Amino acid sequence: MSHTNPYWSQLVHQLTPYVPGEQPKVENLIKLNTNENPYPPSPKVFEAIEQANNDSLRLYPDPNSDALKQTLADYHQLDTHQVFVGNGSDEVLAHTFQALLKHDEPILFPDITYSFYPVYCGLYQIDFEAIPLDADFAIDPRDYNRPNGGIIFPNPNAPTGKLLSTAAIESILKVNSQSVVVVDEAYIDFGGQSTIPLLADNPNLLIIRTFSKSRALAGLRIGYALGHPNLIEALERVKNSFNSYPMDRLAQAAGIASIEDETYFQAQCQRIIQQRTEVTEALDELGFQTLDSAANFIFTQPPAPHTAEAVAEALRAKNIIVRYFNQPRIKDFLRITIGNEVENAALIHALKEVLTPLS
Repeated sequence: MSHTNPYWSQLVHQLTPYVPGEQPKVENLIKLNTNENPYPPSPKVFEAIEQANNDSLRLYPDPNSDALKQTLADYHQLDTHQVFVGNGSDEVLAHTFQALLKHDEPILFPDITYSFYPVYCGLYQIDFEAIPLDADFAIDPRDYNRPNGGIIFPNPNAPTGKLLSTAAIESILKVNSQSVVVVDEAYIDFGGQSTIPLLADNPNLLIIRTFSKSRALAGLRIGYALGHPNLIEALERVKNSFNSYPMDRLAQAAGIASIEDETYFQAQCQRIIQQRTEVTEALDELGFQTLDSAANFIFTQPPAPHTAEAVAEALRAKNIIVRYFNQPRIKDFLRITIGNEVENAALIHALKEVLTPLS
């Protein structure tokens, strides 16, 4: 399609859309490229969807998702006015960029991070500065002590999986008390400590979370934000100027059921953490250099002379796909989602075959 299409607005011509991890239609594919949960959602989720699948679907859903908000507020020991919900954390992020991060000064985020952030900046015409991670791919809080229109980063970061301490995040919040600091906790349930306890003393903190990863509901699109009522009101104003009925009835019911099954949730998270440990140890034995991860994926560098790109292609030939980023600083790494026990065993077996010819 022509990039000078006369029907397009000027903004559309300037956009560079986000490119998600591919979703090939291939049989017997081991898919370790999009950080999906390898285990099913809670059985209580299926029961809740079945109960909600009735004649009420002809009616609009609750525009405020009050029952889900109350469930989340109770779970996190907050007030409902501190909770915002949306269709996946990407929609919540979109509203956040528009409602809270569009100011005169540029916003700040790491140079290696979730690649949707610069896309939102393009869509909403927000200036930004990408702050380089240090030599160990970690965020240095001191680098964020500069004028800004807001700060955003995932914790743990993606695609590195590295975790920033609560104390470090608190230091960023204190130095930037006049800016909104957004902590994207998409992967926090896999070994990190949430910044939720910092909400009480930091009205500039917004935490964004998702049901897509640890709660295995990527197919339903449930995300939420936690913060001071003043920040949440800004999100509500944008949401109600865009789509006043964002979350459907089935998603609301499923979200509540997932939160209410804490035993299942904790067991599945621990299962993934255990698999992450085992995969990392197996990769170490093969000569890979793997960053410490607090996520449901690992960021790892194949042993020389094997390149990350070549290993990714060799795995693809064996019907295993992982994520390769052809970008400066990280082109020597692969991001590998932690699969289930069978998938992880197949991955390690395939890697042994891939590495053997050049050994």
